[in-house]
Amino acid sequence: MITKSYEIKNKPTNFLKYNLFLLYGENFGLKKEIKELIKATLDKQDNNIEILTLFERDVIDNEESFYDSIYSGSLFGNKKIIIIYEGTDKIFGKIEDITNKYPDNVILIILSDILEKKSKLRIFFEAHEKALCIPCYADNERDLKSIATVELKQSNIILSNESINLLVDKANSDRNNLKNEIQKIKSFALNKKSLSTDEIKSIINFTGEYKSNSFINECLCGNLLQYKKILSELHENTVDQIYLLRILGNKIHKLLNMKKIERDYSNLDALLNATKPPIFWKEKPFVKKQLTIWSLDELKKIVNEINITELLCKKNPQTSKIIFFNFFSKLCKKANNYS
Repeated sequence: MITKSYEIKNKPTNFLKYNLFLLYGENFGLKKEIKELIKATLDKQDNNIEILTLFERDVIDNEESFYDSIYSGSLFGNKKIIIIYEGTDKIFGKIEDITNKYPDNVILIILSDILEKKSKLRIFFEAHEKALCIPCYADNERDLKSIATVELKQSNIILSNESINLLVDKANSDRNNLKNEIQKIKSFALNKKSLSTDEIKSIINFTGEYKSNSFINECLCGNLLQYKKILSELHENTVDQIYLLRILGNKIHKLLNMKKIERDYSNLDALLNATKPPIFWKEKPFVKKQLTIWSLDELKKIVNEINITELLCKKNPQTSKIIFFNFFSKLCKKANNYS
């Protein structure tokens, strides 16, 4: 069965009849919230619960141990929660095997990244009567502003709209990132109830008056003039290199996922319109051009290059700025040549 994330958050007790949960999507913060909500709701009914945490690799490498954990019962309580991280179709056969004789006292929660419509794991959870499938798409700007407002209000902290917009921009579409930044603000504020925009920039290490997403889009599209304009502005500020590299990484992973299913659609416009979460209309021309420029193999190479660049920046702090900008300039020139 498929349900919306807000439905299970509004009435979590309605979903306790399910034993199998699949939380998939790029929104790590939302998956974390729902996982904790399921645990807390079960704990209210029975506070004597055993929790076992695994990764998909643990299930594959120790198949017998996994089956034992399902059928052996809990050593410490009446119920057992088994959480599997990084779940993919590689464990579909094992999940299917245990379903028909699944014990009532075991709750299985699988956390996955983006799963395609044809994913066996996703199809199984969407259709099975004992299973619950919960998509966790990236947070939009309205979601993040609402979360920020509630969190700050609880601590009686007042911020301007400009400051809240900075927090939302830094969150990169994930509430977990947003809450981490708000926690920094709470720790800094202490007894202060109002913080200036400059103070917020300092706390969250914001890198200047620019949109990081624009910088990355112009780079990946090979728009040299626009890229150089933003680049000149960045040189005058303290750049959070790791933060920008991770935004780039998220962007590349999204392009990779779209590239993998590109053949399933008649054209790029159909693919863009079908993508979840929906792509903002201003973003679509950039994404379309990037999908045209970069091949699947090239995108995979960029993922590896991002990891290498991040490591080099961390190991060589004195020259990290040069390493960082050289990497982005190399990408932009390559994109310009391809286009």
